[in-house]
Amino acid sequence: MKNIKWIFVLYSILALLSMAGIGVAVGLRSGLGILSAVLLLCLIMGMGFKKKKEMREAGIL
Repeated sequence: MKNIKWIFVLYSILALLSMAGIGVAVGLRSGLGILSAVLLLCLIMGMGFKKKKEMREAGIL
């Protein structure tokens, strides 16, 4: 692994923070917080997979 793809590092950190947000929302017993954190996690993961597909098709990965 020679080159670090910083966009994927960013996506993984954002996904990690979203997962932590789920834990915080569960601790606070906030249904809306749980739902919003799960939706945010799905959005971030989807964006990461989409970017990976685009880069693979462009021959960058």
